[in-house]
Amino acid sequence: MDNSGIIRDYVILRSGKVVRGGREIFSGADIPVGEFLTAVYKQFSINYPKFYKMDNLCKLGFMAAELLLRDKKTEESFSPDAIGIVLSNRASSLDTDRNHQRSILNRSEYFPSPSVFVYTLANIVIGEICIRFKFFGENAFFIEEKFDADRLYAYVKQLLDDNIVQCCVTGWVEVDGDTYDGVLYLVEKTSPDTDGFAIFDPGNLTEIFSRRS
Repeated sequence: MDNSGIIRDYVILRSGKVVRGGREIFSGADIPVGEFLTAVYKQFSINYPKFYKMDNLCKLGFMAAELLLRDKKTEESFSPDAIGIVLSNRASSLDTDRNHQRSILNRSEYFPSPSVFVYTLANIVIGEICIRFKFFGENAFFIEEKFDADRLYAYVKQLLDDNIVQCCVTGWVEVDGDTYDGVLYLVEKTSPDTDGFAIFDPGNLTEIFSRRS
């Protein structure tokens, strides 16, 4: 097995469905992203009230990470500073930026909302995941024209090879208006007793990302 690592599991949230490790675990109507994520949150009986205060990008990243790490006991296998998060998307925080812009356009009713403004950075989604799971490892958020498996692979592989992290949540988390797409992978450094879904390489990242179900 390649020493660069394995893909232990993956989660896809798109088109009203949730797929984990190749198995569909939730299917609903293709509804707006906020309604979809709230339905998923309730379906899996998650108890995290702060979820309702998040913007849609953070909700998508949070739910993808929650379902990816569910029952994994990652915190028992790795120290908090050995777990990294490397994400990417195309629109950055544009969806929330628009909401913030609307709040300041009308000078007669000028009232920018601090609760909206706080989410006008794409990497806040990483912060929300780290708070939830108490991860303290290396993190980065790349803004790309499209999903770039080569870049994610190269960056995460370097972290693993240099022993900066032993485990990494990585992938694509995109919300732009009514369009949403979340694909997260759990990547771990290989060891003699490690078993996983697939070898961690650009081809497998791309193949999983391209799945419609």
